[in-house]
Amino acid sequence: MSDQSVFDVDVWTLTRFIMETGRQVKGSTGELTQLINSLLTSVKAISSAVRKAGLIHLQGLAGNVNVTGDEQKKLDVLSNNLIINMLQASYGTCLLVSEENKDAIFTPADKRGKYIVCFDPLDGSSNIDCLAPVGTIFAIYKRASDGEPSDKDALQPGNQIVCAGYALYGSATLVALSTGTGVNFFMLDPAIGEFVLTDRNVKINKKGKTYSINEGYAKYFEPAVNEYLKHKKFPEDGGAPYSARYIGSMVSDIHRTLAYGGIFMYPANEKSPKGKLRLLYECNPIAFLIEQAGGIATTGTQRVLDLQPESLHQRAPFVVGSPDDVKEYLSFVKKHQK
Repeated sequence: MSDQSVFDVDVWTLTRFIMETGRQVKGSTGELTQLINSLLTSVKAISSAVRKAGLIHLQGLAGNVNVTGDEQKKLDVLSNNLIINMLQASYGTCLLVSEENKDAIFTPADKRGKYIVCFDPLDGSSNIDCLAPVGTIFAIYKRASDGEPSDKDALQPGNQIVCAGYALYGSATLVALSTGTGVNFFMLDPAIGEFVLTDRNVKINKKGKTYSINEGYAKYFEPAVNEYLKHKKFPEDGGAPYSARYIGSMVSDIHRTLAYGGIFMYPANEKSPKGKLRLLYECNPIAFLIEQAGGIATTGTQRVLDLQPESLHQRAPFVVGSPDDVKEYLSFVKKHQK
């Protein structure tokens, strides 16, 4: 076996990939590349902290409740501070919106750039103590106004995203990223401390074999949702029933859906009439990635990326996945609207 076969000497790192893509964009300044690199540094640090959490006493509650009503874990606070500090030090941001902060975070004037980043620093953190996978979700927008930045600058529909992605801290640490020209997967290689391209131009299957929803809330679901689920479990066409898969950490559920196909659902229900997931830093970035991979993302009544945000922590119903599966779900919604 030659050395060439055991060690790649032409490694496509995420940094190299972003630099190459950036060079192809007319008028590119490199500011977005610098911002993404800073974000990736915080992802590496969070990955390390997640894997050491039990050993360095980072498990458990921090004793606070965040703006969306979730109890904060110690790792939530650490992850949030890491991302905020790294993004502000990138000189590429003017405004940050985090799940963990009630108000928008304004970058000091001397470090200000032209981008807005909306992020969930540690999605699924209620699963930390049982070692289930968790993740980081982010969306990057370009500021559209001049003068002093304000909250309104962050209230852009998802169709204005210039870059979105998630990091999954699972059996390995993976970043799924899109700058609007498809989705690519990058795996963290601990030996060199870099994210390496493993899957280029990822496409979601046209149809899957699994559905992902918290069926514990079935008593609160709208009739269309329950009828759709019954159809998946007791198919009348003689086909095999769908398998149920639900981890409760959205990044994990979404990554599985993206990799294998199927449908992920967090629709509106009696307990959460406006949905539960947050539009700016959960629904929009994931919807952007799913669409870039050829899937569909809907609220049940409209395309997620066309929804005009009205507040920083706005919630939205959310159904995403393989095009055939989401279209089938929408047919049940339409049936019940008559």
